[in-house]
Amino acid sequence: MEQNNTAVQPVKTGKAAVNYGVIFGVIMILEFIIAYALDINPQQNKTIGLINSILNNLILPVLFIALACNYFKKQNGGYIKFGESLKTGVATTVIAAAVFAVFNIVFYLIFPEAQAEILQKVKEAQVATNPNLTAEQLKMTIKVTEMFMKPYIAFPVTIIIYAFLGLIYSLLVGAIVKKEKPGTY
Repeated sequence: MEQNNTAVQPVKTGKAAVNYGVIFGVIMILEFIIAYALDINPQQNKTIGLINSILNNLILPVLFIALACNYFKKQNGGYIKFGESLKTGVATTVIAAAVFAVFNIVFYLIFPEAQAEILQKVKEAQVATNPNLTAEQLKMTIKVTEMFMKPYIAFPVTIIIYAFLGLIYSLLVGAIVKKEKPGTY
């Protein structure tokens, strides 16, 4: 008996993750560019810093994980396993983080003065929030900030942070959107 090879192939988790991960990464890039162009300092303006943090570390990851999982589910006959939700969600956030991290590296290579501006803003914010800070403590804070701005540190740390966030949020989203085919294990 001959098999019919004209059946529609199901979408892989990677396709859903790439689509939504790139969009998420581009949104983070646009936020960064707007904040830099308008000279918004999230360390001095705590409200903007809090909004930015909630947006990039909670709302957008959950939104794009949910969108990617629902896209995957729709393209696969309305079914998605819990493990596929996890893979899709983590991959979505890792791709977004990679897009953003690569942009950051390129941005600081093109505009090295931006790095100096950011370090100055961190220094000012530290002095403003903690006037009793010693010169040695301030120097250590700036040194740590500089270290995390280096590409070989910033790239993997960004990926790891967003992979962890993606895992946590994917557990939640996966529990909500999962729907396995009847009769499968």
